Amino acid sequence: MREKKKLKLKKFNLHPITSIIIMIFLTVIISGIFSWLEVQATYSRINPATNQLENVLITVENLFSYDGLKFIISNAARNFISFTPLSTLLIALIGVSVAQATGFFDTLIKRHFVKLNNQFITFMLIFVATISSIINDVGYVILIPLGAIIFLANNRNPLAGIIAAFSGVAFGYGATIFVGSMEVNLIPITSQAASLIDTTLMEGVSHISLTSNLFIIIATSLILSIVGTLVIEKIIVPKLGRYKEKTDLSETTTNLQVVDIEEEEQKKLETELREKKGLRNALIAGIIILFIFIYSLIPGLPFSGILLDMEQKAYVDQLFGTNAYFQDGFTYLVSIFFLVTGIAYGKGAKTFKNDKELFNKTGEVMKDIGSIVVMIFFASQLVAIFRQTNIGNIITAWGANIISNLSFTGIPLILLVLVVIAVVNLFATTPVLKWNILAPVVVPCLMQSNITPQFAQFILRAGDSMTKGLTPLLAYFIIYVAYLNIYNKKRDTPITIKQSIAWIAPYGGIMCITWILIIVGWYLIGLPIGPGVFPTA
Repeated sequence: MREKKKLKLKKFNLHPITSIIIMIFLTVIISGIFSWLEVQATYSRINPATNQLENVLITVENLFSYDGLKFIISNAARNFISFTPLSTLLIALIGVSVAQATGFFDTLIKRHFVKLNNQFITFMLIFVATISSIINDVGYVILIPLGAIIFLANNRNPLAGIIAAFSGVAFGYGATIFVGSMEVNLIPITSQAASLIDTTLMEGVSHISLTSNLFIIIATSLILSIVGTLVIEKIIVPKLGRYKEKTDLSETTTNLQVVDIEEEEQKKLETELREKKGLRNALIAGIIILFIFIYSLIPGLPFSGILLDMEQKAYVDQLFGTNAYFQDGFTYLVSIFFLVTGIAYGKGAKTFKNDKELFNKTGEVMKDIGSIVVMIFFASQLVAIFRQTNIGNIITAWGANIISNLSFTGIPLILLVLVVIAVVNLFATTPVLKWNILAPVVVPCLMQSNITPQFAQFILRAGDSMTKGLTPLLAYFIIYVAYLNIYNKKRDTPITIKQSIAWIAPYGGIMCITWILIIVGWYLIGLPIGPGVFPTA
């Protein structure tokens, strides 16, 4: 009986790709059922021309039909090619792989990171991951591979590094240390929704400033990083266990050889000299690249400002506006940085003889990229198909209707909004799309409870972050799963989507509590959330 039970359980140990294919089929079938049942929702949208509310009806798009199947087949290539995680990951991996192939990362970590406390390294990784949302989703594609490399080089489980990086970005997405792309994208929606109550916003007498959440997001980024470090070190690292097995002494004793100590010392000294020269070259190259990078962000100087959208007036809009090259090309710039510094190190340390050896080594480092690309292909289909069904938008509209129909005020209202956004986020992961539907309801409801629209916007950021890492519908979730499997020692037993979520569930649960405590605590104490801005009016 026990053997039969074990065999039965093994059937559910599905490869992530198989799980995604099943989710695709279920999504198509559910869309057909919901369409037949005429599942729909109505939400209020602000007409930008009249600034008045108008009702919008959303229905389920039936993909379990001739036209639906035609859409799936005809758009498969387009869905894959236009899937943002694919291009950004490939671009990031070129630079990261060159730096890894030349030995730059290993030497840098060995000489500097090894001296640091493990908890401090974890904190810095999570902190950088948390604040990376200042530039959209760049943290997912750069920090997940780096997290694995840093942890492995420090003789720690790379799976913990992957989890720390992904969790830091996903569950801390609403926090950062300065104004970023989220403010630029959300504030116009918040202002428009707030003008339904406060007409001075519509008339331009007052406005919601880009720095209106500055104090609270800085404090939150530090709090989340500290709490996240404790969760990784005290809960997740012990659960994962050691990555490298201890060497069996019986095996090593048979391979003992007599070595010339002086010769070994000489080789060690030569290696250290080459490594020092390589790091010096990398430092010089890095400074030059950073100088060029910073210079290109300064408007008004000769040949400067090439990364800015000079059609915008405000500098923040020039950086993070829709057509800003800085925002769109940041991943490419980081990849160039690692590419140049890696090559500079390799030339100084003599870790490669010529270009052929360099790119052969780089190709060896990127040998597992094929498995990632296959996973991304199926994930891109799942995300595109689910969005086409409109199910996520309908659930978001239902959430908005729940908030508008319940007469809560104060803390109960704040908690209701947080819970609704957190649940909706499992099905609609893009903050701007959610806020377009929720803002016309959430912002006026909170304002009528004496809560400022600026604080309402921060509540969205909190709810959006609370469950972001727990849904396969997040476009970048597949990168997290793919890297777990790349560093999985048991190749015959893939790390499933269920296991991937189970590992980060403690992190997500504690982050939910932390976000709620920050929101409620800040509201009760009444501290400013930005310059001259408070939670209540």
